[in-house]
Amino acid sequence: MSVADLLFIFLVAVVLTPIAQLKILDWRRARLMSAIQRARGTRVISLIHRQEVMALLGIPIFRYIDIADSEEILRAIRLTPPEMPIDLIVHTPGGLVLATEQIAFALLRHPAPVTIFVPHYAMSGGTLLALAADQIVMDENAVLGAVDPQIGSYPAASILSAIEEKDHNEVDDETLILADVSRKAVRQLYDVVAAILAERMPADQAHELARTLTEGRWTHDYPITVDQARELGLPVSTDMPQEFYHLMRLFPQPPRRRPSVFYVPLPAPTHNRYGDEHKLRRSRRSPEE
Repeated sequence: MSVADLLFIFLVAVVLTPIAQLKILDWRRARLMSAIQRARGTRVISLIHRQEVMALLGIPIFRYIDIADSEEILRAIRLTPPEMPIDLIVHTPGGLVLATEQIAFALLRHPAPVTIFVPHYAMSGGTLLALAADQIVMDENAVLGAVDPQIGSYPAASILSAIEEKDHNEVDDETLILADVSRKAVRQLYDVVAAILAERMPADQAHELARTLTEGRWTHDYPITVDQARELGLPVSTDMPQEFYHLMRLFPQPPRRRPSVFYVPLPAPTHNRYGDEHKLRRSRRSPEE
C-alpha cells in the first residue's frame, strides 16, 4: 500500500469519525430514553437547547442547535396514546424559535398526566411549558424564569415604563410604536399565561400569577428557585430520577480549549484530615529518621 493510499485512508477516517461519533451519541440517547419510557410507562420527550460542534482536526466546521422543534414535539404529543402520561425534559435559556404557546396548549389537551422535568434551568419559553404541566420536577438547585415579552433587545415592560411619565409630544414616533407593540405583547402573553394556569388552579390565583410572571416585576433572567416557585403556587417536586441526569450528560456542551471547572469524581475521605496530614509527613521521612 502506497503512502498516498495511507494518506487517503487517514483523511477519510478524520472526516467520518465526527459523523460516526454523533450517530453513536444519538443512538445512546435513544437507547436511554427508551429505557426510561419502559421503566416509567410514559412517553419521554426532550427539549434540550444546547449547541454541539462537529470538528475537523480540531477546527469547528459545522454548528447546529440540536433541539426538537415545535413540529416534532407536537407530533410526539399527537402520537402519544391518550392514556399514556408524558414526561417532557426541558433545558433551555429561552429565546427559542418555537411555538411554545402551541406546545403548552397541546400539553394541556393531553388527557393523561404531564410532568415537566427541569434538571438545570427552564427560562422564558421553558417556564411557559412548565406552567402547562400537572407536575414540575426540578433539581433542588434548578431555576425557572419570568415569561415577560421582549421587544427586540428590550423588555416590553421597560419600554412602557420609559414613556409612562413623558409627554407623548416629546417622544419620537418609533418609540411610541414600540410602546404600542409592547402594550399589546404584555396583554397577549398575560392572557395566554392566565388561560394556561386557569386549567391548573383557581381563576383568581391564575390571573394573579400570570400578572406576576408577565408584568416585568423582575429582569428577564431572574432565577425563580424551587422555594419561590412553590410560594407562587406551582406544583413543584424535587424527586428528580437519576436517569434524567444521565440523559443530560449525553447532550454535552462544546468543549473549551481550557476547562473552567475541574474536579475528581471520587467520594470524599471520611477520616480525620489532621491525622492524615500527620501520617503523610511521617511517610515522607527517610528510613534514618
